[in-house]
Amino acid sequence: MAKYSTNRGGGGSDGDSCELCGRTTTKLRRANVAGADLLVCSDCAPHGDNRHTDSKRESTDSTRDDSERSRRKRAAQRTAKMYDNAKGDSKHWEKEGTNYEKDRLPYLVSGYGGTVESARQDAGLQLSELAAELDLEEKQLLAIEQGRATRANVGGSVIRALEERLDVSLVDE
Repeated sequence: MAKYSTNRGGGGSDGDSCELCGRTTTKLRRANVAGADLLVCSDCAPHGDNRHTDSKRESTDSTRDDSERSRRKRAAQRTAKMYDNAKGDSKHWEKEGTNYEKDRLPYLVSGYGGTVESARQDAGLQLSELAAELDLEEKQLLAIEQGRATRANVGGSVIRALEERLDVSLVDE
């Protein structure tokens, strides 16, 4: 009778029997059968998950390492390419003379968009009226009210102007 997952042969303590079928042989291989590491004969080896000899397994491991390294390299190259494409030409959305490095967006309080929208409505102002008063495009003000100030590339001076005009606190200090 064969022993399962003992890493010893099934025919006693000499280790010369297949752990799957019990056949006595001197040519046993290690195979992973249904999650158990077993010493098996050549007839039972095809049942193992790793159907390779140890020397082939080592070469497969190095191939996997090369494959993993290559995959990571391709991922890094794709990320760099996406970054380069995203940089592109920003002239279509930048205002003339605006320096976004000096006009950084400060950390904003949670729910700042709703705060701006409520304060604007309480002041009796339409979106277009407030945008014109602050010399903004409506879509920038709408982005702020929707909580998308960062993605809309709104500068800190716009936030400060809104705080002053609507008498609200938007900067998280």
